[in-house]
Amino acid sequence: RGGARAQSGGKMASTAAGKQRIPKVAKVKNKAPAEVQITAEQLLREAKERELELLPPPPQQKITDVEELNDYKLRKRKTFEDNIRKNRTVISNWIKYAQWEESLKEIQRARSIYERALDVDYRNVTLWLKYAEMEMKNRQVNHARNIWDRAITTLPRVNQFWYKYTYMEEMLGNVAGSRQVFERWMEWQPEEQAWHSYINFELRYKEVDRARSIYERYILFTLLVLVHPDVKNWIKYARFEEKHSYFAHARKVYERAVEFFGEEHMDEHLYVAFAKFEENQKEFERVRVIYKYALDRIPKQEAQNLFKNYTIFEKKFGDRRGIEDIIVSKRRFQYEEEVKANPHNYDAWFDYLRLVESDTDAETVREVYERAIANVPPIQEKRHWKRYIYLWINYALYEELEAKASKRTRQVYQACLELLPHKKFTFAKMWLLYAQFEIRQKNLPLARRALGTSIGKCPKNKLFKGYIELELQLREFDRCRKLYEKFLEFAPENCTSWIKFAELETILGDIDRARAIYELAIGQPRLDMPEVLWKSYIDFEIEQEEYEKTRNLYRRLLQRTQHVKVWISFAQFELSAGREERLPRCRQIYEEANKAMRSCEEKEERVMLLESWRNFEDEFGSDATKERIDKLMPEKIKKRRKLQAEDGSDAGWEEYYDYIFPEDTANQPNLKLLAMAKLWKKQQQESEAAAMDPDKDIDEGQT
Repeated sequence: RGGARAQSGGKMASTAAGKQRIPKVAKVKNKAPAEVQITAEQLLREAKERELELLPPPPQQKITDVEELNDYKLRKRKTFEDNIRKNRTVISNWIKYAQWEESLKEIQRARSIYERALDVDYRNVTLWLKYAEMEMKNRQVNHARNIWDRAITTLPRVNQFWYKYTYMEEMLGNVAGSRQVFERWMEWQPEEQAWHSYINFELRYKEVDRARSIYERYILFTLLVLVHPDVKNWIKYARFEEKHSYFAHARKVYERAVEFFGEEHMDEHLYVAFAKFEENQKEFERVRVIYKYALDRIPKQEAQNLFKNYTIFEKKFGDRRGIEDIIVSKRRFQYEEEVKANPHNYDAWFDYLRLVESDTDAETVREVYERAIANVPPIQEKRHWKRYIYLWINYALYEELEAKASKRTRQVYQACLELLPHKKFTFAKMWLLYAQFEIRQKNLPLARRALGTSIGKCPKNKLFKGYIELELQLREFDRCRKLYEKFLEFAPENCTSWIKFAELETILGDIDRARAIYELAIGQPRLDMPEVLWKSYIDFEIEQEEYEKTRNLYRRLLQRTQHVKVWISFAQFELSAGREERLPRCRQIYEEANKAMRSCEEKEERVMLLESWRNFEDEFGSDATKERIDKLMPEKIKKRRKLQAEDGSDAGWEEYYDYIFPEDTANQPNLKLLAMAKLWKKQQQESEAAAMDPDKDIDEGQT
């Protein structure tokens, strides 16, 4: 049995060995993300922080003899050498190694380490500085000089080497050596601060002439090489001269600076400094010249500080005229900027010209005018030229009235008239002004020629009127007749022209000619103001006391129009005729008008006629006529009518007044109904009053 068990046990072992057991994996029941998530960045940061945890300090060792010291040095040097061998380019390892050797006073070893480091990276500035500082610290002056020489030769653009080198020589009292180093430095054309350091070095030892020569060399570099074309360098040079009381030299420096920068690269700081220098020297006229010169050439947006200083100067040392000049200059700059931004802004040109006319010579004013009129409107439409033409007008008036130059005035007018596109439009004002100018110059033929040319090129009502007015003033009536004839051929519908022509003939005593002109006028098929023409014709006949002709005119006019004002005017004419039968005639006219106006839809006109008739009867009529006209007066009633909007929808109701005339038989039922309504309303009011006061009824019953 034991053998069987062993045999069966071996079979089970072989079966278990043939099958690999799979470890049980814990099943995750909750697969949702955790509330607090840990990022890779957080893991790295925690690892870095744990690296920086303070380790316990190593135990202190006490070296008791030379062997231990040598052993310590050997271990330390081996550590440094291993670090260098691992990464030769890490200069901090070399510097730590050299500083450790220096701390042991092993200068030769430290020097050797620095040299080995320079072989690795000779461009490292820190390495050179540490090397030289070690030599200076240990008072190895010649070694330090040697290192500085090598450094500035190898890296001449590192200013720190030069500063350290010159400072060391100056501290050692080697002024000549320091100057020599500065000279070597200047050959490399360094930055601005290097030159000023050299100048300050010379000034510390009272070497003013040497400092001036350095400034001159510096300015020479500025002029020729353009290394530092900056205004402040010139200002510093000039202030250096001023500080040492070389005022003539300082002025010369400023003048050279102004000449060097010219008008293309003007800077307000240079001129402000120059002006303040002259102000300190009590040269006030020079100051004004400098400020004005700069303000005339520097753009406004770049000259704010200049304006401010100029204003302060004038308030301190100037008079009222000087302060006004500043304001004028400032405004001039403003206008210049406006017209540069928009050359067709004619309002800005007008303001600018008004300014320069008030305080400038004639040539400057002419120059501004020429610039202004050169900006011709780009579109040939009259609305774009209306402002522009006044530039020419003002130019011509300036030349005539202010400059007293008649020849130039004529040229201005002629140039403007040649510029205008007369085929599209013209400006009658310009032609008339030119003609009036020629008359003032006693050159009548040229004036007539100009106006004749204008009428031939571009006839206009205003041109005809101006020409006719001119000839009237000259008492050239035959010319006036010819001009009126041309005018009426050009515009036969112009009633004013017919009236003026007839009035001219009336003044000249030619009544028949005037009447003929009126007859021609009212016979025209088209008239712009026919009522004015007819009124003028009627007034003309009344003035001539031709009453029959006046009546005929009224009758002819009434054949054309039944306007209420014509009837009223006709009636008033009959009233003012001054004869015995004037009242019956006037009343007859009113009767005719009333009959004619019955068919008129405009009831207000009929009411106007009846009111005029009633006023006449009130003044001249009897009681019977007054009673009759009162019966003819209409009844005014208020009505309502429905309104409709543009889209046809209901827009509500509107109240209006209507007139009901007793003469209209169709309106008799309406009048009867209206009278009955009034009577009913009166009875209602009486009954209400009786109900409110019962005592009054009892008293009346007793009585």
